[in-house]
Amino acid sequence: MEHSSLSLLELNSLVRKSIRTCLPDTYWVQAELSDVRANYSGHCYLEFVQKDAKGNMLVAKARGIIWSNVYYPLKAYFERETGQAFVSGIKVLVKVSVDFHELYGYSLTVLDIDPTYTLGDMALRRKEILKRLDEEGVLTLNKELELPELTQRIAVISSATAAGYGDFCNQLEHNSFGFIFYPCLFPAVMQGDRVESSIIRALEKINTERELWDVVVIIRGGGATSDLSGFDTYELATNCAQFPLPIITGIGHERDDTVLDMIAHTRVKTPTAAAEFLIDHMRQTAERLEEYTQFFYQELPALFLRRKEQFEQWVSRIPVRVQMRLQHERFRQERLTKQLQMGWQTRLLKEEYRLQVDRRIAVALESILQRERHRLAMLEQQVKSSSPDLLLKKGYSITLKNGKAVTDASQLLPGDEVTTRVAKGEFKSKVI
Repeated sequence: MEHSSLSLLELNSLVRKSIRTCLPDTYWVQAELSDVRANYSGHCYLEFVQKDAKGNMLVAKARGIIWSNVYYPLKAYFERETGQAFVSGIKVLVKVSVDFHELYGYSLTVLDIDPTYTLGDMALRRKEILKRLDEEGVLTLNKELELPELTQRIAVISSATAAGYGDFCNQLEHNSFGFIFYPCLFPAVMQGDRVESSIIRALEKINTERELWDVVVIIRGGGATSDLSGFDTYELATNCAQFPLPIITGIGHERDDTVLDMIAHTRVKTPTAAAEFLIDHMRQTAERLEEYTQFFYQELPALFLRRKEQFEQWVSRIPVRVQMRLQHERFRQERLTKQLQMGWQTRLLKEEYRLQVDRRIAVALESILQRERHRLAMLEQQVKSSSPDLLLKKGYSITLKNGKAVTDASQLLPGDEVTTRVAKGEFKSKVI
């Protein structure tokens, strides 16, 4: 039985005509950018994705293109209005036309963009995870670890079949310096929904034997940004941030930047770059060891020789310096003896003068004391002559009213009772 058939090109041409017929207009589409690449020609190739609202699963994906005559003014306008770069991880509202090419397939051509649309879910989630880690005080813990001088024992977390893992091992094995490394693979899923759980399991296994390893390397290789979403989770980030060994990441191209990259000790762009980093670190260590070796074999003997010559010079100067020191001490002692003698003489003169002053002070004090005695005798005589008892004995009396002396007769009233005190006794009277 004969069937009519179409070539693939013919079929794709029908699809293109059908799409242009059914979708002739332009449409405003909400999507998240997951891969933005500016071509040398000036065109921008990108990928639009949509994720499940309840999780991190992709539910839609489409290729996009912005022609150079639109891309540069559109990018400048977007960045000027939003204050952020036109890069992967942001949610955008774009005006597109639907195209289908026989060779390149389905794509969206971007014609305009609404800059009021904010960050996409991917970038917002990264920002929230980093903020949470910072509030918990673990954001920079892994970065603060010191990289060992010798990083030969390497625990590698990667997929066993990943080309990036092979490139990493090949780069280490065939390094131009002849350094020997001991990488060991801890297999993990590096894309899809199992990225987080499988890497955490690998880290837990490494942690049980952490004394066997110097550093942990997590490598994956290239790919679209949408395939790196598994590296943007809180659980994976907090495990890596608090891991006791330095972590080096090489899980994407230079344009990709995941949460895991941000909290790791060192972030490089590719697995090969991770190997180059370790080789360079070993090279720096080897150079320092070479400098130490050169110091021990070349500079140290010269240093000993200089110190020996210096010591011999010091020994030869000892007799002269001792003689000079003895002469100096004799001069100093003679000077001190003279100063001591002069000091005693001066002190003796001062003491003699002080004794003379003391005698003059004693005579002056005796004269003052005599005058004060005479003054006191005179005062005593005055006090005795002014005594009330002496006046009473001479025949005087004191009249008292209510215990107070009466000095004015007008103060008394008829009937007042007064007391009269004489030298020997007292008597009471009544005023008439």
